[in-house]
Amino acid sequence: MSSIHEEKEVGIIVGEATSSEFFFASERKKYPPKWEYLIVDSQEVVEGELRDVHVLAQVERIVSVSDALSAETDIEALRKIRAAGFQDVRTWGRARVLGYISDMSPAILFPRRAIVPGRSVYIAAKEYLAGFYSYPKQESLHIGSLISRPDVPVYLYLSGFRRHLAIIAQTGAGKSYCSGVLIEELLEKGATVLVLDPHADYVFLSQTPAQKRYDLYDKVTVFRNPASTGRYAEEEIHDLRKYTMAFSDLGFDEICDVAGISRKWVNIRQALEEALEVLGERVQYGPRDLLEVLEDASRDEDDKKRASRAASASKYAEGLARLGVFGTTTTPVEEVLRPMHVSVLDLSGLTDISMDYVASRLLKGVYDAVSSGGFPFPVFVFVEEAHKFIPPELEMHSSSIIKRISAEGRKFGVFLVLISQRPSKVNPDSLSQCNSQIIMKLTNPKDQLAVSESSERMSQDLLDDLPGLNPGEAIVVGEITKAPVMVKVRPRKTREGGAEIDVVAALRGAMKASRVSSSLGDTSIEEVREGEMSSEW
Repeated sequence: MSSIHEEKEVGIIVGEATSSEFFFASERKKYPPKWEYLIVDSQEVVEGELRDVHVLAQVERIVSVSDALSAETDIEALRKIRAAGFQDVRTWGRARVLGYISDMSPAILFPRRAIVPGRSVYIAAKEYLAGFYSYPKQESLHIGSLISRPDVPVYLYLSGFRRHLAIIAQTGAGKSYCSGVLIEELLEKGATVLVLDPHADYVFLSQTPAQKRYDLYDKVTVFRNPASTGRYAEEEIHDLRKYTMAFSDLGFDEICDVAGISRKWVNIRQALEEALEVLGERVQYGPRDLLEVLEDASRDEDDKKRASRAASASKYAEGLARLGVFGTTTTPVEEVLRPMHVSVLDLSGLTDISMDYVASRLLKGVYDAVSSGGFPFPVFVFVEEAHKFIPPELEMHSSSIIKRISAEGRKFGVFLVLISQRPSKVNPDSLSQCNSQIIMKLTNPKDQLAVSESSERMSQDLLDDLPGLNPGEAIVVGEITKAPVMVKVRPRKTREGGAEIDVVAALRGAMKASRVSSSLGDTSIEEVREGEMSSEW
């Protein structure tokens, strides 16, 4: 075996061949499967000279055809042809050219010259593929292995994250699992990571899948707003802290913005400003205090205009009070931003409005800290359920800051990872700023169209492959990889919080609980449940 390809020939190039694709014919027992990697010898002009190069390609289509065994032939005639052993089956395939590596440069180069018909086609050797999809250790993240070659590891280019990343997949395809793998890799490289987590998918990053301590468990902190009911109990989560915002820290314009009070509503803004002047005498106050002051003013019989505008303003103060996200103190951004640390903002249990506002406040604090030089290290922001925060048309509180990060963040060292199962419902401008994509199984035509419009690197052939991906498999394109690659995501080192429920096991547990309830009572059932959920710390 050579270092470039397997010695065994699997086909010959036939018909029309270009610099981007070629067709090949194979024997029935030798043809390579779809998505296999091939090597073809060719010639390219390198450094002004015509040199021999080894071009890597991937099988996109395999066809077996027979003139005798055609669909128009009678079934009895087909049986006779088969019995006579006369089966003129021919096998051919189409391969997409990925590029070549020159001895003069480690970069992947794309051929400019057509592949020549008549050349032999070989299976690419493991060593060549590993070199093709690898980077220096300190610059790489181990994402998994090739789908068609499980023995070949695949690495992503760390510097490619400077151009933002989108992870797209339909529900159940493994996008959150894949994101967890990237967070593990980034943390081990010393990264500061912030995760917006609407469904508590990432709250167990400090644990192994077996619920033991992860090696870097002390580098993971989960923050939760007091208004959040939470998906998991506090005792299940290591290093859980409160993320609070003092209402008294908000300025007049910010309060108007949160409450949805337009600049055109002069009277309502005046009433609010008057109420804040009264509250300004206090050290701390909250939305309920604001509401009480406005309600008192609305009963002012000596000044009917003041009472009227206060009554109108009180309706917006009620909305602020219902948010329920404000506390008496503000969590310093320094607690969230720490070198080589993952901070997860657990938003589970919050309403969409509250979730949006809490996320926006934290993102603004993070962006200001990094862009001003207050935090000198790069920050990777994972936005799970991105369609909730940056929809195409509706302007959310978090939309403006996420759009700003997508447009300007890379200049200061704030890098986005947008995660969604509905790319068609994500703001297209922000999605198009993601120069790299990890796309997993996706069958919705609208979502496929949104992916193709946001990425010039997603060819129609790659889009056509998306419905055929299994859970945990993905197509990676963009700045984070040398060439488009199809990967099987590696196993997680940390526990996944958003795994789907095991219905069979859950029903089995219900039967057990029912028997316990009948014989021992509810207290014993709870003891059994606690025993099953216990972790070793």
